[in-house]
Amino acid sequence: MNTREYEIVTNSSTVSNQKIGWGIKRNDNHEQPNVGSNNRKVLEENKGICLGNKQKKNIYLTFDEGYEAGYTPQLLNTLKENQVKAIFFITAHFVNTQPDLVQQMIGEGHIIGNHTPKSLMSIN
Repeated sequence: MNTREYEIVTNSSTVSNQKIGWGIKRNDNHEQPNVGSNNRKVLEENKGICLGNKQKKNIYLTFDEGYEAGYTPQLLNTLKENQVKAIFFITAHFVNTQPDLVQQMIGEGHIIGNHTPKSLMSIN
């Protein structure tokens, strides 16, 4: 397995504690929703992804991982066999209880998204 070690160290005095509301404004003309200028700025500053390229037609395969019921290894094998990348939204509990699966996701080129109410996740 090709894994990379990730460690992000942050000094809490450099992190803003400003509450940011998140949401989108839907529209009726089949255009991408408006995420708001403040949210777009935060996304761009942090290399975040919210909306895909509206000029291309892409399908984004996403999974919510809050706990492991035994299906994730088979799912990862199927994705690998079919050369498909996915986005896994994982909880802090999943990170803490399934670090090997998280490392496998990263090593195989999948995107990891935060599915925790507070950004208190650490992938070591």
